[in-house]
Amino acid sequence: MDLLVFDLDGTLVDSTLDLANSVNATRVHLGLEPLPIPIVASYVGNGAPVLVRKSIGPDAGEEQLDYALTYFLSWYRDHMLEHTRPYPGVIDALDALAAAGQKMAVLTNKPVRFSQTLLAGLGMDRYFFRVYGGNSFPEKKPDPHGLRMLMQEAGVPPERTWMVGDSSVDVLTARNAGVACVGVTYGIQPESLETHKPDLLLDNLVALLPALRAASAR
Repeated sequence: MDLLVFDLDGTLVDSTLDLANSVNATRVHLGLEPLPIPIVASYVGNGAPVLVRKSIGPDAGEEQLDYALTYFLSWYRDHMLEHTRPYPGVIDALDALAAAGQKMAVLTNKPVRFSQTLLAGLGMDRYFFRVYGGNSFPEKKPDPHGLRMLMQEAGVPPERTWMVGDSSVDVLTARNAGVACVGVTYGIQPESLETHKPDLLLDNLVALLPALRAASAR
């Protein structure tokens, strides 16, 4: 393939604890009890506003939600790199792909400024020619606009592009853009891949380059 587009949280990095801690700091600030980490993790994937809305609950008004989102983003900005690390095998996989001349980008629903800061803080920004976030375009994934923009910038057609992610959001994004999708089993929401199945499922990202080579040989 000529272009690989990666999701971020749950695919490249394990950010669950920092996201959960930020959500729970927000809840405590609002006088609410902390939520279990798996509950917060189940809310991840559709961007910060959705994460905060689900975490605060259906009874919150718009003013409280706006305040909670502002507090969450401020807290997360200062704490996003405390526990977040690349998943095992990710750096080895990216090194091998970069050495093979693979063009790579990131398309995430996390705010773009935070995504860029996180990747730079982990020394991973060097692998990607572009990083787009949930506020880079009018609509987030699974809307295909961001993926189509990356293909346009790279000069690569859909049939030469793979989307790599851990959730049904990524599969639907790929489908909406006419692109094949690779799912990973180790992420935040791999159970959602049972409903929307990717074209290929990997237990470790180090298997991606051999999979690419096998696809190119066919």
